[in-house]
Amino acid sequence: MAKNDLIGGSLWEQYSNKVSERMNNPRHFGELTEADAQRLNGRLIIANEGAESCGDTVRLYWIVGNDDGVIKAAKFKSFGCGTAIASTDMMAEMCIGKTVAEATQITNLDVEMALRDNPDEAAVPPQKMHCSVMAYEVIKQAAALYNNVDVATLQEKDIVCECARVSLQTVEDAIRINDLTSVEQITDYTKAGAFCKSCIRPGGHEKREHYLVDILARVRGEMEQENNPAAPEEDEFAALSIVKKIKVIEAALDKYVRPALAGDGGGVELEDVTVTDDGTVQVHIKYQGACKGCAGSAAGTLTFVQKSLQGAVSDAIRVVVA
Repeated sequence: MAKNDLIGGSLWEQYSNKVSERMNNPRHFGELTEADAQRLNGRLIIANEGAESCGDTVRLYWIVGNDDGVIKAAKFKSFGCGTAIASTDMMAEMCIGKTVAEATQITNLDVEMALRDNPDEAAVPPQKMHCSVMAYEVIKQAAALYNNVDVATLQEKDIVCECARVSLQTVEDAIRINDLTSVEQITDYTKAGAFCKSCIRPGGHEKREHYLVDILARVRGEMEQENNPAAPEEDEFAALSIVKKIKVIEAALDKYVRPALAGDGGGVELEDVTVTDDGTVQVHIKYQGACKGCAGSAAGTLTFVQKSLQGAVSDAIRVVVA
């Protein structure tokens, strides 16, 4: 079959030669039988998977060795586009020689990398990357059947990007840990949104439960609130643990005290927080920079720090210079 019989010429240029070859001549297309399983001293596993978004389906055949749990043979049948056929063919090949547990570690990104002609050029157009997800999912189905468990126990929860199999937790962690501020940064760190782009914002070819723009806005809002918590009511502050009191006081120092002192080359470090029997909250501080040895640090600066904390946090605060 000629290239242009399958896809328009310009789009076809975005497919690797390996994908083209396996579209036309898949190496592992077919089926395995109980007779094959007996011949190879193994167990026959047959798993089915379908993609609701495009109507593609695939059936995967494994023969898993009785003695070692190694996949001795793998074949597939597929009703779907050429990308799905090429991806499933490569996936089947990658399973052979692995244990079932090892096979479940194969991802659709691994399959795509194996289909590249060179490491720096994608094997398929970004909008077709989702077609390889079915190959990934059918492995999970086969492993669940082999282990006699519900496939849900092997699946990741709350997948945001189907193409790269990136979970909601991974995206949230990447934003928090790396202080990410844009969708482009999320993609750089996690690969989410790098392919078909349906997960970036509403309006893509597949409707998603989670979108990167919404996750970013929500997590950045949570981070802002965590870094600048609202001052609790007096009674609420008194009821906080020492650790939480310290967190609230640190936030108030960051917002109201340190910027003012930094303007004159000074600073303040929170050394400790203690509570006396009468409920007084003693905030022990140490001056930094120009505040050290400053004539005003014993009175004016101390008063400024104390009044700032009292106004922002609690009248019960008394500041003590360590």
